[in-house]
Amino acid sequence: MTAQDDLKRMAGAKAVEFVPENEYIGIGTGSTVNYFIQALAASGKTVKGAVSSSNATSAMLEKYGIPEVTLSDVVRLSAYFDGADEVNHSLQMVKGGGGALLREKIVASASDLFVCMADESKYVARLGKFPLPVEVVPHARSLVARQLLKLGGQPQLRVGFTTDSGNEILDVADMDLSRPLTLEDELNKIPGVVENGLFARHTADILVLARPSGVEIVRIGA
Repeated sequence: MTAQDDLKRMAGAKAVEFVPENEYIGIGTGSTVNYFIQALAASGKTVKGAVSSSNATSAMLEKYGIPEVTLSDVVRLSAYFDGADEVNHSLQMVKGGGGALLREKIVASASDLFVCMADESKYVARLGKFPLPVEVVPHARSLVARQLLKLGGQPQLRVGFTTDSGNEILDVADMDLSRPLTLEDELNKIPGVVENGLFARHTADILVLARPSGVEIVRIGA
């Protein structure tokens, strides 16, 4: 296990403390989430069910015996647990490195509490070093790419990758993310864009931040 893997494991294990007993929760996608699922299964905590954000996470839930439900089965989720590719001090995030941004944003929007788990390398003063994933309808890929170029970004197709919803992803480098809330809405107005990886409207409520010295809990305004 690498040092970064160990930090991810620490973050995932600490986040289990925020899992409410006997409630429905949402679970995101990625390596940190996998550690969270393992820790949840070992914790003895009981959840009514978990809404998954991807086929990969569904496979993990089945492996560890955590019951899966769909958003059609529940009215509201008590909490949502996920990682991030970048998270700033306002707990706005860039997500989608694992390609599940659409379903992640949907599940996050149905949850009362968003708990983000990250190692210290993901905690940044300003978003934008990590390329911004933009999920697009395949038919509109070139059209959207031209619009992204006009906005100052450098889009690149994620070759050989199709999302669980059958779409493609453009990873956009050099995009100015200094106004994430405005840009999130602007990108989603481009015809052919299904969703983008800016989580500015759906910020985290709690950041479980793993450092070599220990795990820190960060809250907005705290």
